[in-house]
Amino acid sequence: DNEIGVEGVRSLAGVLGECKALAHLALTNNGFGAEGAGRLAGVLGECKVLTHLALRDNEIGAEGAGSLAGVLGECKALAHLDLSKSGIGAEGAERLAGVLGECKALAHLDLRNNGLGAEGAGSLAGVLGECKALTHLDLSHNGIGDEGAGRLAGVLGECKALAHLELIWNSIGAEGAERLAGVLGKCKALTHLVLSWNIIGAEGAGRMAGVLGECKALAYLDLRNNGIGAEGAGRLAGVLGECDVLT
Repeated sequence: DNEIGVEGVRSLAGVLGECKALAHLALTNNGFGAEGAGRLAGVLGECKVLTHLALRDNEIGAEGAGSLAGVLGECKALAHLDLSKSGIGAEGAERLAGVLGECKALAHLDLRNNGLGAEGAGSLAGVLGECKALTHLDLSHNGIGDEGAGRLAGVLGECKALAHLELIWNSIGAEGAERLAGVLGKCKALTHLVLSWNIIGAEGAGRMAGVLGECKALAYLDLRNNGIGAEGAGRLAGVLGECDVLT
């Protein structure tokens, strides 16, 4: 939040490679776009102990995401990646997906508000199963719909460490809820599930209810603003007593 722009990033990039102990780099909301992302990409491979990279809200787009993708595989210690509100779209997601499997330490991935759509969600789904350390995934505000939710559902069962899943405001309906419900029972480490501001309705709530009893670690469930009505609430109520740690 310092409006450093491309020129500021260029200056930083000239010295970051000398910061051998640098573990946490946050340059959020600085307006450096794709060009700035490219400048950073040119030096990030030298930051061998970097664990936390936050470049939120810089409108790097698909081009910037591609530049970063070219170097993230060299950041072997990277555990936290925040590229939310970056306008990367489906193309940027595809380019990132090509390298995320190499980020073996990646535990936290935040790609909120990027216009990924179902296509972008599908690209990510193709690689998430390789991210064995992943505990936190946030794809909120991406319009992935039922199709994108279904493609994610196809791989979530392989994410054995996943504890926190957020899919807020994604136009997920009853069909998407059903697809997700079909795999949630395999997510044994899942403690937080956030599906607020979707359109799952009573039918989707019923599908969720059918599997919640299997989610033994689930402590937080958010289904706000989903139009579930009295019928959906009733179906959820019938199973919540089995959720021993739900708070």
